Amino acid sequence: MNLSDFLKEKLSFESYAFSWDELLIAKARKSETSLQSQLSYAIQKGDIIPLRHHFYLIIPPRYSKFGKLPIELYVNSLFEFLERNYYVGLYSAAKSYGAGHQQIQKEYILHDKAPLLSISKNAINLDFFTVSKWPKKNIASKKGDAGMYNISSPCLTAVDLIYHQTKIGGLNRMLSVLEELVEEIKLADAKDLLSWYTQKSVLQRFGYLLNEFDSESDIANLIYGHLKLEKFYPVLLSPRSNEKPGAVENRWKVDVNIKIESDL
Repeated sequence: MNLSDFLKEKLSFESYAFSWDELLIAKARKSETSLQSQLSYAIQKGDIIPLRHHFYLIIPPRYSKFGKLPIELYVNSLFEFLERNYYVGLYSAAKSYGAGHQQIQKEYILHDKAPLLSISKNAINLDFFTVSKWPKKNIASKKGDAGMYNISSPCLTAVDLIYHQTKIGGLNRMLSVLEELVEEIKLADAKDLLSWYTQKSVLQRFGYLLNEFDSESDIANLIYGHLKLEKFYPVLLSPRSNEKPGAVENRWKVDVNIKIESDL
């Protein structure tokens, strides 16, 4: 089997990624040198993108003009290769729930174990965030053209956006996304999150914003009831290393230290 036949076979099963080891197993009587030469040629043509060492993406004709694949077509294969837990999150998950007007330039993936370097290859931009306490719930399986993949639920997506706000453009950049995302959050999703999530400062900020969007929010009331079970202390709406919270005049004990500007 030559490389071209191998790629056709992979695509016939809606599989858009492969590892070097997979290719070696399928090579039949081809030498490694011959395979490496075919691989280099396919990469030059743009038919294959070497995403990580010994992990490759197949770019079929319908995606060649974009120079990339939708994340859901290969993320599961990538993290099977890396042997890690993962979920598609942040702006990437919000987009899949219909939240966010702008075309995102990066895909965001959260994972366990050691940090991963961002990937920028051709038109592909992947940003990785390490999760120290892996979620017990709120990770959904979604069906894509290449099979199932993991994605954060709307509620986990919202708290992740708030938690990582300083790394992904600040709160005002995500405000309209959060406002649209909130419409997708069900009470059961929020209850699941509260059963394991420990970042009280994030819940305070989230609750404050929920009440800004809707003063009668049931989810905000649920979160407040949960927070009241333990002590919680003043926090800044937008965390800054050189600033401490001052006087607070809301039940969430959130010091609103930025001007809130949504583009909705």
